[in-house]
Amino acid sequence: MTIEIEQFMCRSDNFGLLLHDVESGQTALIDAPEEAPIIDAIRRTGWKPNMILTTHHHGDHVEANLTLKERLGLRIVGPKAEETKIPGIDEAVQEGAVIPLGHHGIYVIETPGHTAGHVSYYIPTANVVFTADTLFALGCGRLFEGPPALMLDSLKKLAALPPDTTVYCGHEYTQSNARFALTVDPTNSALRERAARIDRQRSEGKPTLPTTIGEELTTNPFLRWHDPTIRRNLGMENASDEAVFAEIRKRKDLF
Repeated sequence: MTIEIEQFMCRSDNFGLLLHDVESGQTALIDAPEEAPIIDAIRRTGWKPNMILTTHHHGDHVEANLTLKERLGLRIVGPKAEETKIPGIDEAVQEGAVIPLGHHGIYVIETPGHTAGHVSYYIPTANVVFTADTLFALGCGRLFEGPPALMLDSLKKLAALPPDTTVYCGHEYTQSNARFALTVDPTNSALRERAARIDRQRSEGKPTLPTTIGEELTTNPFLRWHDPTIRRNLGMENASDEAVFAEIRKRKDLF
């Protein structure tokens, strides 16, 4: 059973994503940031989506919901906690729901913090998770609608996935995230090597995604609240996980 994934740019820094089950021919979109690039991707691949899996209500993730629904007859799935904020929603889902895509099951993981009802979508049979604006490559989303403890719990859920899980995120923020990460974890050799690789990728116009859970556990400071070196660098050796995470997020907000 094979899932093919087409990643492409929308707006200035959003990623669009098409998921295609080869055996059944069924296709889904993760979010709908902008109509024209999505239509281009559909034409380029020849894949005809039948649903949009919405991660959260922010405009840069739902802008094209209604136009694509009208144009293509798509079914729109989204988080129950944001049901009234998702344009055109047909099915509201919660933690543990499983959405079929051919022979695959797409599992809903509630990952609030960036927004109050944000969800991520995980396909264990394809070893891939779509984290939108909860977990970024070398970062995490701003805490617009939740306290640090809520986002920390969400990130712990994602960090517990198998290390070889492929991660697709919502934005191309990786280069700036790497620069910040080096300010709190400057002696991390894996992070320094990754930052250099990211600079090369961006200079060549290449995307920095996807990543993996394992790579994020090694280099992403927002998944490394327990790391003794980071704690020493912050002067928070004996602080709680929540306090360390909140301090890293605060510093990133001011970076």
